[in-house]
Amino acid sequence: MIPWTLQDIDRALRASWAADTCSPDDLDRAGWQPGNPAWGHCDLTALLVHDIFGGQLMVGEVHHGGEQHGFHWWNQLPGGVELDLTREQFREGQTVTLGRVVQRPPGPLPRRWEEYLLLRERVIAQLGHLPGPAV
Repeated sequence: MIPWTLQDIDRALRASWAADTCSPDDLDRAGWQPGNPAWGHCDLTALLVHDIFGGQLMVGEVHHGGEQHGFHWWNQLPGGVELDLTREQFREGQTVTLGRVVQRPPGPLPRRWEEYLLLRERVIAQLGHLPGPAV
């Protein structure tokens, strides 16, 4: 197996994001567009990064115009570095609160399981085998 760089992982994720893996809440809010492919993919991206590197899952609230507009997910790697591969999705002045650590649910995700598996399969097509908890 050829070792991956973070650029390889980032490229594979970007090539794999699409409307059918976007969060339904974000699809309703603003649709999905190839010009902003990270939109609605933070949760699944954070889970796939967690599959690869472990560490902690982080979540913060997204605010815009004085109202909460959902949540944003990213990773804290085992060494403590925070990694957010979808932060650029916020292009309209949204702010994200400080993150808190959340535990990954065991087994299949309670929501978005099919989208997670679809995104994971697309990333595997780009990179090859992925470590992680998918069953």
